[in-house]
Amino acid sequence: MDPCPSASPDAPYPRCSVVGRGRLGSALTRRLTEVGIAVTGPHGRGHDGTGSDVVLLCVPDDAITAAAAAVAPGPLVAHVSGATTLAALAPHEGFSLHPLMTVTGAETVLAGAPCAVAGDSPRALAVAEGLAAALGMRAVRIADEDRAAYHAAASVAANYLLGVEDLATRLAATAGLDPAALAPLVRAAVDGWQERGAAAALTGPVARGDAGTVARQRAAVAERLSADDLSLFDALTAATARLAASGTTVPAALGATA
Repeated sequence: MDPCPSASPDAPYPRCSVVGRGRLGSALTRRLTEVGIAVTGPHGRGHDGTGSDVVLLCVPDDAITAAAAAVAPGPLVAHVSGATTLAALAPHEGFSLHPLMTVTGAETVLAGAPCAVAGDSPRALAVAEGLAAALGMRAVRIADEDRAAYHAAASVAANYLLGVEDLATRLAATAGLDPAALAPLVRAAVDGWQERGAAAALTGPVARGDAGTVARQRAAVAERLSADDLSLFDALTAATARLAASGTTVPAALGATA
């Protein structure tokens, strides 16, 4: 990556400061340091970026505008939000850098993960892609108008999956089954989805059109869990039936069970 115009001619990367002491701010600070990029922080909100070429705002989405406003003119300003557009960084020249990875703390490894990037100038975009590459991530350009859809996809794939697994965990517990026994099944399903696509990897009673089994499952959920859980089960059954129908014919009776 070419150095920022404001960086030292001898520096291969811009000097960075990180604002935000949460999980991603701590992880980025550690990872940047490990790859030899000069970085200060993580700083608290209100840091003005003095002495930096790039200020990375690792703050909640609704705090980005205020954190950007505290930065003095000069450095590039970036946020790490998946859903927020670059408008939140105005009037600074800036970019976004969103690792598509679950970050649990400073120890999180980012190398190998995709990274959504955008920039409001060629220079800003080049710096975003250069930082992603330096951290071992694969940069993927996401336009501002696509950011909400991009982030929704990420939330469904990661966060909502855990909501489904929580339902499975609680239902398994009512049958005396250790939830750990479900883990190989989950891994196999995810591997199948990645290798063959959701419709081709789908197995189970919905895919087979086994309406009687689905009805017995539904009765067990209704008896043992809450009405909200039953509503989630019904919604998931209906969605799975639609997925199965996209590749095969599902009996009408099965769709009616949801």
